[in-house]
Amino acid sequence: MSKALETVPVAATTATSPQKTHPEIQKKPLSWSNIALGAAIQTFEVSTLGQPFEVVKTHMAANRADSIATSLKKTYARGGIAGFYQGLIPWAWIEASTKGGVLLFTSSEIDYRARVAGFSSSWSGLFGGVAGGVAQAYTTMGFCTFMKTVEVTRHKSADASVSTWRIAYDVFQREGIRGLNRGVSAVALRQMTNWGSRFGISRVTESVFRGKDTNRKLTNMERLASSAIGGALACWNQPLEVIRVEMQSQTKVADRPENLNLFSTARYIYQKNGLMGFYRGVTPRIGLSVYLTVCMVFGGDSVKAYFNEKPKQSGVSAHA
Repeated sequence: MSKALETVPVAATTATSPQKTHPEIQKKPLSWSNIALGAAIQTFEVSTLGQPFEVVKTHMAANRADSIATSLKKTYARGGIAGFYQGLIPWAWIEASTKGGVLLFTSSEIDYRARVAGFSSSWSGLFGGVAGGVAQAYTTMGFCTFMKTVEVTRHKSADASVSTWRIAYDVFQREGIRGLNRGVSAVALRQMTNWGSRFGISRVTESVFRGKDTNRKLTNMERLASSAIGGALACWNQPLEVIRVEMQSQTKVADRPENLNLFSTARYIYQKNGLMGFYRGVTPRIGLSVYLTVCMVFGGDSVKAYFNEKPKQSGVSAHA
C-alpha cells in the first residue's frame, strides 16, 4: 500500500510537467522545376542587360587605363550593338543555364541545414550564398568564364581572326584542363563572397524593413530594395574580379608574367596601376550585380512562390 502511495506523486508530476515546443523549421520546397527555374532566370538575365554589363566590366578590368566612356566606344566599335553581347552564345548561355540551377539548389539546401542547426535567417542566407557560389565556380563556371573573357579581350590581340574554339584547343594542347580553368580559384573566391554577401545583406535588409514584426510579409518594393542593396554592397570584392580577368585575359602585354596565380597577378596589377587598379570596372559591375541579384533573389523568390501557390489554388478550385 505504501509503495502504491509513493508512486502517485511521481506520476502526477510527470503528467503536469510542461513540454517544450519548438517551431518546426520548414525546408524550402526544391525540385527539378526549381533548378530549371534558376537556369531560366539566369539565361533571361544574361540575355537582356547582363551581358552588356559583363562585357564593359571585363573590358575595363583588362584595360585599366580606359574610362567607362572609352570602354563603351571601343566595345561599340568592335561590332555595334552586337559588340555588347560578345560571348553570349554559346558561352554565357551555357554558364547561365547551369550556374543558376546550381546556385538555387545548393543555397536552398545549406540555408535549411543552417536554420536547423540554430542559425538566424541572415546567417543561414549568408552560408547558403557562400556554398552556392563555390559550387557554381567548380561545377560550371571555369571553362565558360575563361571563354567569355577570351571573347572580350582577344580583339585587342594580334590574333583577333582566330576563333575562340581554336584558342580553347591551343590552350588545352599546351596546358590541359588546368589551362581552360585558369583563374578558377579567383572565380571561386569571387562567387563565394558574392553570393554570401548578396544573400546575407539582402536578408539583413529584409529584417530591417520588418522591424519588430518579424513575421510580416514584405511588400514587393521592400523585397526589390533588399535585393538591390544586397547586390550593390556585394561589390566590395571587386579586386578578386580584376585579378580573375587578368588571369584569363588574352591581351598581349610585353611585361606580363607567365603562369600567373592569385598572388603574382595581384602584385602585377598593383605595380602597373596601384591600389585603384583593383577597382577598375566596379561601376558596371554594380549595375550587373544589382540587376543579377534582383533577378535571382527577388525574381526567383516571386516565381517560386507563384508556382508553389498554383497547386494549392487548383486544389481549392477543385473542391469549390
